[in-house]
Amino acid sequence: MRFHPLEDIRSAAQSLKTTKTRTLLTITGVAIGVASITAILSLSSGITKLVSGQVDALGGAIAVIRPGTSSESTTFSSAVSQQQYVTSTLTEEDLIDIGQIEQIEATAPIMVVSGNARDDDSTVKNSMIVATTPSLASISDFPIRDGQFIDSVTNRDTAVIGSQLSVDLFGTEQSIGQTFTIHGQRFTVIGVLKNMNNPINFNNVDFDHAAIISLESGKSFNQGVAQIQQIDIKAKDTASLPAAIEKVKETLKKNHHGEEDFSVLTGDAIARPTSQFFDSVSTVMAVIAAISLVVGGIGIMNIMLVGVAERTREIGLRKSVGASNGNIVWQFLVESLIISLIGGLVGYLAGYAIAFLVSTTVTFGPAFTWEIALTALATSIIVGVIFGMYPALRAARKDPIEALRQYH
Repeated sequence: MRFHPLEDIRSAAQSLKTTKTRTLLTITGVAIGVASITAILSLSSGITKLVSGQVDALGGAIAVIRPGTSSESTTFSSAVSQQQYVTSTLTEEDLIDIGQIEQIEATAPIMVVSGNARDDDSTVKNSMIVATTPSLASISDFPIRDGQFIDSVTNRDTAVIGSQLSVDLFGTEQSIGQTFTIHGQRFTVIGVLKNMNNPINFNNVDFDHAAIISLESGKSFNQGVAQIQQIDIKAKDTASLPAAIEKVKETLKKNHHGEEDFSVLTGDAIARPTSQFFDSVSTVMAVIAAISLVVGGIGIMNIMLVGVAERTREIGLRKSVGASNGNIVWQFLVESLIISLIGGLVGYLAGYAIAFLVSTTVTFGPAFTWEIALTALATSIIVGVIFGMYPALRAARKDPIEALRQYH
């Protein structure tokens, strides 16, 4: 007997209609699992697309150096990462040597200092204090609202602050000339950044809420030592970037006695969301997805086994007129695949609905990619085949004579 896919699909759909409630519950289990996977992947891709777009907008010749290997976690929503609890492997010597590489136009360190920003009347607790050099403005293309960025002339005891920090600290965005203290050291505001509203960026700093001071000032809070969490580099052009990166790696390995205890990231690698927060959310959703898919798969197996038991005589009749074991297996696999594919489609749409709901509370939206769609489709097919195979094989192995003796 030949395979008749359309006929098998119609037969499977008719069979599933007779068990609507069980079918719906099974579809729901698969849908929840696929929705969780879709939401995770779309939000992850959304973050990557956001930060990659920022790098591309700066000419695409940007790379960042971070301590530790690329497999280690860094944060995407806050500069306060796990690196604050360990000594950074990046040093001022690295910064100076990298700046002398021919293909590099500019370098800028990122040193995050924790502390409270205070003026006479208010205090902003756990303020983001970023110690860096004047080059950061040109690398990151900071929009200045008022005043100027830190430079070699106004190096010590001056600060550039974000628009929201200015409002929180002084009650206004026009705070040029105002003073505030960090760890007892007084700083004068010489510049205020425009509101950028991009807390997720390749510098891992929400500059709207940050105070930017010189690296020398930052070192004074750490016994004169620069604890550098990141070094931004800007090549002369995109064509020079690969050569610049190779030179950077050679220089750092030489400075670090042959140890590659650093990561040089470009493109999508800069934007890869590997923060502890995102990892935690992803882990929870992955567990939900796994449980839901297993529950949905067991539901598929259960409904198919019930179907095999109820249709024993039908199986015997089909075999008696020439249906092979393969025909029987295919017949029941089609039913399993219909359930899982419907669940996958519903889950895919629900996953994006969840992702869009989450995006209303953050500054990035979900990304649409064919990889996510293929993942949802593949997950559905795999669940349908794995959990539908046993009932299908059980049906195919029934003896036709014994099956024909069943009247119900």
